[in-house]
Amino acid sequence: MVANQEGVVETDAVPSVALPETHGKLIIIGGAEDKEGDCRILREFVRQAGGLQARIAVMTVATGLPGEVGAQYMGVFERLGVESVRVVDTDRREDASDPKALETIAQATGIFFTGGNQARITELLKDTELDTALHQRFAEGVVIAGTSAGAAMMPDMMIVEGESETNPRPETVKMDQGMGFLPGVVIDQHFAQRGRLGRLLSAVAQQPVVLGFGIDENTAIVVDGSEVEIIGESSVTIVDVSNLTHNNVEELLKDEPLALCGVKLHILPHGYRFDLDTRSCISG
Repeated sequence: MVANQEGVVETDAVPSVALPETHGKLIIIGGAEDKEGDCRILREFVRQAGGLQARIAVMTVATGLPGEVGAQYMGVFERLGVESVRVVDTDRREDASDPKALETIAQATGIFFTGGNQARITELLKDTELDTALHQRFAEGVVIAGTSAGAAMMPDMMIVEGESETNPRPETVKMDQGMGFLPGVVIDQHFAQRGRLGRLLSAVAQQPVVLGFGIDENTAIVVDGSEVEIIGESSVTIVDVSNLTHNNVEELLKDEPLALCGVKLHILPHGYRFDLDTRSCISG
């Protein structure tokens, strides 16, 4: 968001969240989701992907321990009754052209990105055959989920790294290209647990977007078109800077504090919904 010379933010053209004309659902998880108890979030992913008839592809690209992490999620999904669970491990960029991996994605009804390092996801998948296949399947209606790093990579511009428990400053956050499943927003994870409001505000203020989602652990947003539903144990923090009256982004050095006037803040727990078009809350 950029202010004019007087520091007043001009909002005639408010950026929108532009999903493909046809698309599946996104389940974006703040990390540390329950894998041993009721598994509410993973259970919802399985249900949305087809229930007992689901065909799940587990993407371990973000983690340095693909065997261990893949086996863990295979165990959870099989315990929930899914008979077809395959792990897609792309440890090298050339693996994103593997015919077996492409076949698994072509047959999947649900695709799940594990946690790890979101930079690995874009480094190894961006602009590959597998990237094209993933977006094609999403446009065809497949459910795509991601936790932690798998959540951070969902927008077109993602948070790569940044400081927690600090005030907003330009240097607080580093951004890079994401995978673009949910363009026009910024997403942060492990949100309340790691005190990341400052870095989310820093990211939103410096990008051509007006919405930022901070998703707590064991909590998720389910994106179905323009509607976002919150599920899970904790809350989702939504920052809306579409009506900023002032910011000082253009005049700052990188270590100086941001001023943001007119930020709207929503805190939504399980069962509440949010409309991306009107940027308004819908009570549970």
